[in-house]
Amino acid sequence: MEITDIKVRVFRHKTRKHKDSAGHSHPGPLRDTTQAMITISASDGTQGHAFGAAEAMRPHVIENYVKTVYLRQNPFDRERLWHELAHWQRGSADQLTDRTLALADMALHDLIGRHLDMPVHKLLGGVRDRIPAYASTMCGDELEGGLATPEDYARYAEWLVQRGYKAIKLHTWMPPVSWAPNVKADLKACAAVREAVGPDMPLMLDAFHWYDRLSALELGRGLEKLGYYWFEEPMDEQSMSSYRWLASQLDIPVIGPESAGGKYFNRAEWIVSRACDVMRTGVIDVGGIGAAIKTASLAEAFGINCEVHSPGAGSLAVLGAIKNTTWYERGLLHPFIDYDEPPEYLNAIVDPLDDDGMVPLPCGPGLGEDINFDYIDDNLVSTQ
Repeated sequence: MEITDIKVRVFRHKTRKHKDSAGHSHPGPLRDTTQAMITISASDGTQGHAFGAAEAMRPHVIENYVKTVYLRQNPFDRERLWHELAHWQRGSADQLTDRTLALADMALHDLIGRHLDMPVHKLLGGVRDRIPAYASTMCGDELEGGLATPEDYARYAEWLVQRGYKAIKLHTWMPPVSWAPNVKADLKACAAVREAVGPDMPLMLDAFHWYDRLSALELGRGLEKLGYYWFEEPMDEQSMSSYRWLASQLDIPVIGPESAGGKYFNRAEWIVSRACDVMRTGVIDVGGIGAAIKTASLAEAFGINCEVHSPGAGSLAVLGAIKNTTWYERGLLHPFIDYDEPPEYLNAIVDPLDDDGMVPLPCGPGLGEDINFDYIDDNLVSTQ
């Protein structure tokens, strides 16, 4: 069995999500957008698939790097293939990003799971069949009835509790909102949500504001008084020393890093430097499913929990195979968005929420996504 072809299909679909000038998602009118799917084919006819941004799967990147490493190779040699592809990043990391590594790795895991007719999380060493979900909101906006005021956050939090979520994570206001970031505004929203849901609901804040140290400390101490569960990304994560300083000042657990580069190598440095109390990994963030598993194993060796960033099939595969984790991040959520409505290219969402506030792990082969191949083929923009 060997890899015979790698194809990327870019296709149109509709979405109500719009990005502001800083790249944050907000709801808006229905519009056309594009999505890409990478497909890896093997000599026995099995195929593996993964969805991502077209920018991460540009033709010259797939042709010059991914195909160079993957074609005519045994797909079960996924660890060797990951290292050989990552090696090409030296001098080419601006083109061959960790996101590209991750999408190729996800498609390879999907292929292997489909070949063996098993879910990926079982192949990786299943730990659980379902996991509690926390509701992860979109960042604040200036939309009437959206997430424009502390009262909006409180009202939406009450609905999220009724919906069955076991915890809630807020993303508050960020630029290009003209008055953001603002520590006092963040704390007002956090306080309103705490009052709305009561003292026992786990609440988190992802500040993502690039605050300075003293502002981050002020915010963290405010969250401590409100009994928040963790504090995430208030400063630029390129400064590990700033996080080491912050974690030493606060009792609330500091989680990270999310966006810092360096894969699991850099996350090992965060652990030994005591820059975080809870480890953060993500399939897209660290270059694939295998790399995310390694990050979790590093954290486990130090007695630290590892929480997985971002929703999706790849995240569920990792969460189903690691023990030192608690939550599935479901979102991004907003009062004006129906998260449970699948996009046209899927026949069903991969992460339905059950009546107990849990997300069952996909039981289908591979990553478990129910793909609408006819829709994709009928709405092609390009095939490479």
